[in-house]
Amino acid sequence: MSKPVLCALELSDRSCDEKVLTQAARLADLDGVQLDVVNVLPDFGESWVSGFFEEHHHEKAVKDTTERLGELCASVLGEKRNAKVRHLVATGTAYQEILKVAETAGSGLIVIGAHKPDLKDYLLGPNAARVIRHSDCSVFVVR
Repeated sequence: MSKPVLCALELSDRSCDEKVLTQAARLADLDGVQLDVVNVLPDFGESWVSGFFEEHHHEKAVKDTTERLGELCASVLGEKRNAKVRHLVATGTAYQEILKVAETAGSGLIVIGAHKPDLKDYLLGPNAARVIRHSDCSVFVVR
């Protein structure tokens, strides 16, 4: 594989994100390809929601999320490896944006985490399941 590896992180469960990131970096390093890390923010610009947020809320959220991605990558992968990672922040529906980023970046593999099932999800989280179902490239799921 000579296409980038896309690592999708939620930034809500550090231990899970660390496992997913570590696995994605290992897979990217095996083939010597680019590692991209993405987090998807909800779309606060929708008309019924936007009135509850400050005018520049989205820009601040993107900046904060980019910093959090960089800090997580640096602590897990080290500063030297982190300098080569592309940190991406998308806005919208998680699975749709992950698929768009993968297509735009020409990713050959998406690495995504899936939580343990509960009553509302069986086997995979809803975003992981949708990414797997609709992706044009391979998907590696980390439990």
